[in-house]
Amino acid sequence: MNQTRRFDLVLFGASGFVGRLVAQHLADQAPAGVRIALAGRTLARLEEVRDRHGRSEWALLTADSSDHAALADLAGAARVVASTVGPYHRHGLPLVLECARAGTDYVDLTGEVAFVRESIDRAHDEAVRTGARIVHSCGFDSVPSDLAVHLLHGAATADGAGGLGDTTLLVTQLRGGLSGGTVDSMREQLTLVRSDREAAQLAADPYALAPDRATEPRLPGQDDSTEIFIESASGRWTAPFVMASYNTRIVRRSHALLREHGDTPAGYGAAFRYREMVDTGRGRRGRRRAQALRTGLAALWLGLSTPGLSRIVDALLPEPGEGPSAAQRDAGRFEVQARTTTDSGEYLATVGAQGDPGYAATSVMIGQAALALAVDPGHCHPDGGVLTPAVALGDVLVERLRAQGFRLRVDPL
Repeated sequence: MNQTRRFDLVLFGASGFVGRLVAQHLADQAPAGVRIALAGRTLARLEEVRDRHGRSEWALLTADSSDHAALADLAGAARVVASTVGPYHRHGLPLVLECARAGTDYVDLTGEVAFVRESIDRAHDEAVRTGARIVHSCGFDSVPSDLAVHLLHGAATADGAGGLGDTTLLVTQLRGGLSGGTVDSMREQLTLVRSDREAAQLAADPYALAPDRATEPRLPGQDDSTEIFIESASGRWTAPFVMASYNTRIVRRSHALLREHGDTPAGYGAAFRYREMVDTGRGRRGRRRAQALRTGLAALWLGLSTPGLSRIVDALLPEPGEGPSAAQRDAGRFEVQARTTTDSGEYLATVGAQGDPGYAATSVMIGQAALALAVDPGHCHPDGGVLTPAVALGDVLVERLRAQGFRLRVDPL
């Protein structure tokens, strides 16, 4: 371990709902000798988390997301910071900026387009200069999507099959619950889009997270779909996926960064196009499920974004700090399948895991992303900047998740 900083990994937000799950994962899986600290606003709550895991060697740091001096000290003391403090648009940027200045690697769980765009605009150049790898979206937003396409590209490249063309990800299994923090983040984004015309335009832009939106090559057919239809390759009914409007932008950023860094001159491929939907099955039952899912999603957005209805929705949804029980988290699961056509073949990538995707599985994903940077920094992407899981961590994260029981595979068709 590099001993030039006090800590190899600092978990910021360790006493929150997801933070406690990440702390548990680190207690179970961090190799001996990794110097870990827990950070948050309240010392007593941090002590409770540390004592629950019997990790008396873990240091405790108090810092508020609005206290720039404390965040600067935190970033300067750590080699890697993992943040679970959201909504990130409200709370996250000061820590990102301090990590970029300090040359400190950073991972988080954001699924907020406006926050990541601001991070790119304000932190990318500084992170490139200092070598800080700022890696957003290291949970269910958007590791399965990003790594699925990464696997497709790796297989096609190894086979000499050419670049990826039309690529579709279908959510084939999804069972899990919502935490109050996720609901709060969703509401924050809807409020921003409703009140800010520029934010609304950004949210609607399929290339919102491209390094340079003005010059990014744009292909037709990349707008978000709100309709149900039969997906041609699988013959199955599909419905809109609640996370597609974010995940697709992360995947397109990975495509653009690979091209920009020169790792692959055409990124995933000159004709690469990407979309995500939920697989609801075949026949009449599949159609009914697709219609019900689309209607339910529309009702949720309406309820969260309409002042008169939001109080009713609030009464039905968990408060910040609340989330699924341990039994519910254990019973959850997810699987996504991404299919692509290349110049000379077709491939199917599958990513899945047991455990509630937004909490049990997400705590593993961000925990392993942070450990990859803390333990295997030389095997991660060498360049700093505002990166994505696929670009920054790639095969290192694939292998780490496989070791945790995740299913990640790619097959020619």
